Amino acid sequence: MNFVEELKWRGLFHQSTPGLEEALEKGTITGYIGYDPTAPSLTIGNMVTIMLLKHLQLHGHKPIVLMGGATGRIGDPSGKDKERQLKSFEELDRNLSTQKEQFARFLDFSKDAPNGAIILNNYDFYKDMNVLDFLRNVGKTLTVNYMMAKESVKKRIETGLSFTEFSYQLLQGFDFQHMYENYGVSLQMGGSDQWGNIVSGTEMIRKNLGHEANAFALTCPLLTKADGKKFGKSEEGNVWLSADMTSPYKFYQFWLNMKDEDIVNANRIFSLKSCEEIEVLEKEHEGQEHLRILQKSLAEELTKWVHPEADFDLIKEVSDLLFSKKLKRNYLLNDVSEKFLKLAAEEISSFTVAKSDLENGINIVDLTVNGGIFSSNGEARRAIKGSALGVNKQKIQSHQDLIKTDELLYGKYIMIENGKKHKYMLIAE
Repeated sequence: MNFVEELKWRGLFHQSTPGLEEALEKGTITGYIGYDPTAPSLTIGNMVTIMLLKHLQLHGHKPIVLMGGATGRIGDPSGKDKERQLKSFEELDRNLSTQKEQFARFLDFSKDAPNGAIILNNYDFYKDMNVLDFLRNVGKTLTVNYMMAKESVKKRIETGLSFTEFSYQLLQGFDFQHMYENYGVSLQMGGSDQWGNIVSGTEMIRKNLGHEANAFALTCPLLTKADGKKFGKSEEGNVWLSADMTSPYKFYQFWLNMKDEDIVNANRIFSLKSCEEIEVLEKEHEGQEHLRILQKSLAEELTKWVHPEADFDLIKEVSDLLFSKKLKRNYLLNDVSEKFLKLAAEEISSFTVAKSDLENGINIVDLTVNGGIFSSNGEARRAIKGSALGVNKQKIQSHQDLIKTDELLYGKYIMIENGKKHKYMLIAE
């Protein structure tokens, strides 16, 4: 497969301008994607377009990451139904710095590689340009009618669009022209919502540099889950690539818990395994969905890619501690180290009780209701009757059971489970 064929197979292709595949066959090209530093971290939503750059590089072409030090100060109206709240310059600079570090994990930036990736900042394109130069040399290129026809603009006219955000299209268009002239960039890529902004760049190049100029556009689909919800979010919100914003454990669990109707598509998009390897995994997964073969494979691959590989072993151990059916009470008491219990307590819902209260024992119903596991005594009793409630991997048999200090692991922790998915940690102080 060539680059475009592989994108199509992986579900990463939406549309492109004519002539791109022919240009790719003639030799190495340079392509870029822009990222505005509007958050302190990239998300797995950003990873979709990062995969475009990754596959471009794997096919022998040169990728450029363009950080939006300038465009981030303006705000892209695409996909927004109201005006963005502008970030301070200081916040944007901090975000830009941390995001640059994250990109280093995904692309090969080797200086001695012929197609080594590079990072640029579009603030450098504009910092010495005054407003008159911009209006004369950039603003003169595209007509208002042309810009108004773009979906990102049309959708906002009724709700209100400032000149600031209206001008975003000019900035992104000029970015492409500047990089075409100065860095030999002939391809701009992005999500399908960026199509209007990207082809504004090809139009600017055509008008200002002549019809013989060869500049191309390619977009990938905006991904949604089978239920129509936005891909890249968990119940708690965005799934970030920063360990400070989404812990490696929760990142791993996001992929591990992905629904069967979403995992095949997600695996093709985010896995770097070959197409042949992926097809083998898909066949193994089919008919054995309960084994979660694809989920486990992708969760491990991406966690090791996004986070230090050493973290994965700890994450896997904690995941097994919480969810493996094979683990019994004696395993917990004898083999699990205190650091795993401490990490588990940080990742799941926890509540504290006074250790002195456990000396005489606390009724299991009172304990779980006061701890917020159940909303009423009746709900707790029904869970016990249905064998749904467990303490340290052992089912509670009676609503009269008392939980005492001898249940504490390392004199501090008690793990409580309500069904297969709901885990809690009692911390005695």
